[in-house]
Amino acid sequence: MNTQTPLVEMRDMQISFGGIKAVDHVSVDLYPGEVVGLLGHNGAGKSTLIKILSGAYAADGGEIYVNGERAEIHNPRDARKYNIETIYQTLALADNLDAASNLFLGRELVTSFGTVDDDAMEAECRKIMGRLNPNFQKFAEPVSALSGGQRQSVAIARAVYFDAKILIMDEPTAALGPHETQMVSELIQQLKSEGIGIFLISHDIHDVLELCDRASVMKNGELVGTVDVKDVTDDDLLGMIILGKKPEGVEVS
Repeated sequence: MNTQTPLVEMRDMQISFGGIKAVDHVSVDLYPGEVVGLLGHNGAGKSTLIKILSGAYAADGGEIYVNGERAEIHNPRDARKYNIETIYQTLALADNLDAASNLFLGRELVTSFGTVDDDAMEAECRKIMGRLNPNFQKFAEPVSALSGGQRQSVAIARAVYFDAKILIMDEPTAALGPHETQMVSELIQQLKSEGIGIFLISHDIHDVLELCDRASVMKNGELVGTVDVKDVTDDDLLGMIILGKKPEGVEVS
């Protein structure tokens, strides 16, 4: 039983689209330095649930608490105010710009003359990359020239630089090879060690078994249950995803 205050608690969340309950009385939580995987088929409601947290959708019902206090999240700006950042699968990077320009996109550092301070931005970029991904060296190249894992590290660096405490990662290893997936795994370990909490949306069970501490499984808009990853097998998770069946002999919350 975790005695800390959760970073995030989503209680009894509900949202319907055209009379269909996309999220039906779902409660999940996330603690500092923890990765919680959200699993389920397409249409299970996992992305919809997280879009409520990121401010993309307004819930019909339920409450969100951040660090134990009630949070009002109506749009992405509100979410950011609570240090919630989302790394979408598409990464939302400007391909023609380098890593530093992407890091500060829309929030550029300027000199005392009011011009963009490229040197300061690169220095800051090198500092945060040194912390997150020490092997990253391609500071001068446009991000279009980077590999998938490197692009992912730029997107994560941007979120963390602007003080994300709660990170939502949408299918972070989709379309990445084994080496790149390993890079993302190392990034996630680093973020955990800094006390950042991560919701990781995935439909890949192996991703979740490898990267997550707990897994919350959804089916047809409802929460099947939340389990400790170390207590379950692939088959247990599959049974939850496909049949909505709780594994036997495992504590499910």
